[in-house]
Amino acid sequence: MAAIKRILITGGAGFLGSYMCERLTSAGHDVICLDNFFTSQKSNVAHLLDLPNFELIRHDVTLPIFLEVDEIYHMACPAAPGHYQFNPIKTIKTSVMGSINLLGMAKRCGAKILQASTSEIYGNPTVHPQPEDYFGNVNTVGPRSCYDEGKRAAETLFMDYHRMNGVNVRIVRIFNTYGPRMHPYDGRVVSNFIRQAMTGNDITIFGDGSQTRSFCYRDDLVEGIIRMMNGPDDFVGPVNIGNPGEFTIRELAELVIELTGANVKLIEQPLPADDPARRRPNISLAKEKLDWQPGITLREGLQKTIEWFRGIDLSHYRPPTPNYT
Repeated sequence: MAAIKRILITGGAGFLGSYMCERLTSAGHDVICLDNFFTSQKSNVAHLLDLPNFELIRHDVTLPIFLEVDEIYHMACPAAPGHYQFNPIKTIKTSVMGSINLLGMAKRCGAKILQASTSEIYGNPTVHPQPEDYFGNVNTVGPRSCYDEGKRAAETLFMDYHRMNGVNVRIVRIFNTYGPRMHPYDGRVVSNFIRQAMTGNDITIFGDGSQTRSFCYRDDLVEGIIRMMNGPDDFVGPVNIGNPGEFTIRELAELVIELTGANVKLIEQPLPADDPARRRPNISLAKEKLDWQPGITLREGLQKTIEWFRGIDLSHYRPPTPNYT
């Protein structure tokens, strides 16, 4: 039997973090979920509250906290542009100060720690698809910089703690992910399109919808992250975790309309500043080092996600910020 570990998951009540809590408690580990509930929902982990190996703490990672743990998954940070731009200073503090606080905990406890980084560190890429050794094309002073540069700085901190203090780190770069428990007002393109279609509102696309993204289903993504945490200590990353299938935003919108059966139109709005034109992961390293690749198609994953959206009451969710459409 594998040893029981004490595992801290920051952002643990979020869309990805809550499923991570579910996976790791079901494996028998003691899980501490830490969240400030800015863009997450307590209902995401309500079904875990009675478990003897689950604990929920309301806390902000920008403030120090002292816990004794074996592993840390640092998942905390608003990820949708409307939310991370709502309070950009708090966003970059979450990435930088949050990482410093948690890396200090990992150093003190001798814990293994994983940083949930992002494909946004590549900015508006000039290399396609994006491999891990591409340094990116990022605007340091734009409206997205608080998130992009915050995550880049967090990667720097993780590697410096690893080199200088011997902290056992892991870095994963997450590409667009979707699935059940997405906040209906999280501002992500998949949840926006599904919510708009199911409520009979026309679907908003930015520009002409020709920009591309790669969409990875939640279960595939979390499996890749857990494999990275449990992988060999000589592979710290960074490693891309995402689905290499590439779709235009217009194709995504048309598929959502088809699967929901909605009678709605596409409405074009001006393209936001620094919006990447193309985004697709090169996952050769994940295949080689983690024996991982996604298995769920976009159509299959969207069907599962739409089914979940049909089962929730939108009135039980509030937009975390005014910037959610």
